[in-house]
Amino acid sequence: MLATSNPGKVRELRRLLAAVVPEIVTPAELSLALDVDEHGATYAENATLKAQAFATAGRCPALADDSGIEVDALGGPGPRSARYGGPDLDDAGRTQRMLEEMRQVPEGARGARYRAVVAIALPDGRVEHFEGTWEGQIGHEFRGEGGFGYDPIFVTADGRTAAELSAEEKDAVSHRGRAVRAAADWLRSAQ
Repeated sequence: MLATSNPGKVRELRRLLAAVVPEIVTPAELSLALDVDEHGATYAENATLKAQAFATAGRCPALADDSGIEVDALGGPGPRSARYGGPDLDDAGRTQRMLEEMRQVPEGARGARYRAVVAIALPDGRVEHFEGTWEGQIGHEFRGEGGFGYDPIFVTADGRTAAELSAEEKDAVSHRGRAVRAAADWLRSAQ
């Protein structure tokens, strides 16, 4: 089970796991509605909380990720990326807020990275973790129509934003793609 209700994450995770996991379900498809309090201080703690809660409720292995953007000039927001700027902001609002806070930051100091930790919780209580990062920088404006979250302002090594990459291009280089591929390798070896 994918321990998320985020439609962007569901799409990415299904694409990335399709060749390894023949049957992938979401909590909604199993009529599970859990609201897991992500009170952990790290990505690994939050991913573990979600994976364990869903593995227990669904009585099946569950995969959760916690991810965020780490902006050097801001010292974060890291594991609090989804709550950056307060509870009243959506993805576009959080991204706009970040652009405003970065307005005076010079070009050479706009370094950032996406980080993802994937946790796979098994019904027997065992949890495995896998991590991936993706280096880039914060741009100056929204660009692109793809992706979600901070993708329209996350400028990749080739000068495009994550939102300007195709799904396949993003999967090949992204933080989540790297972490999920490592998890998929573990799943293959565990079978």
